[in-house]
Amino acid sequence: MNATASLVGRLVSQILLWFAITAALLLVPAGTLHRPSAWAYLLLWLITGTWSGLALAKENPDILRERMRPLRQQAQKSWDRPVLAAILVGWVALHVVTGLDFRYGLSFVPPWLSVLGAVAFVLATYVFHIVMRENSYASPLVKVDAERGHKVISTGPYAWVRHPMYGGAILYFIGAPLLLGSWYGLVIGLILIGIMALRAVWEEQTLMAELAGYSDYAKRVRYRMVPGVW
Repeated sequence: MNATASLVGRLVSQILLWFAITAALLLVPAGTLHRPSAWAYLLLWLITGTWSGLALAKENPDILRERMRPLRQQAQKSWDRPVLAAILVGWVALHVVTGLDFRYGLSFVPPWLSVLGAVAFVLATYVFHIVMRENSYASPLVKVDAERGHKVISTGPYAWVRHPMYGGAILYFIGAPLLLGSWYGLVIGLILIGIMALRAVWEEQTLMAELAGYSDYAKRVRYRMVPGVW
């Protein structure tokens, strides 16, 4: 088996695992399999995630290998471990809360707004894809990857904002709960956006101290996550 086939095999296994986990988080708290918004979410996630993963296996296999590494590594900054843990707990909570919301009928999100949520969800996936296609060092962890010759990336979406992956996360954390029809899930999404913003500030302190050329890059590209805003 060649390296690409092995990578694709690992990708498919990971996609199926996360599909099963996400389905359980959405459907078990809902108390029913008859939850159309959850199945729409899962279908969009499966289609966009598979498309992006297979494309990256050809276009930038290094980032795919990096994204599939464990979420706890020696090179990761110690302060980032509890922050990343909080984000993961929040992600789980968002899905569980939307399920409970559906079960007890606590929210009414207009259909047109759920459609906008689906659009934001797909756009978020596309942003994640172009970021990973452009940047082989876009790890889910905060670290400077000296072993792989970590350098500043200033092309593609990085010419507009310094943290385009976080910009995509904003779309995701707003779009996902709207697609799933939950105002309570949206509250959790907004909290997660706040945590991501704080993480971006701390991450920049690390990059400015340890990554050559990042300070100059930060002076050239003004905004962190959203062009024209912040």
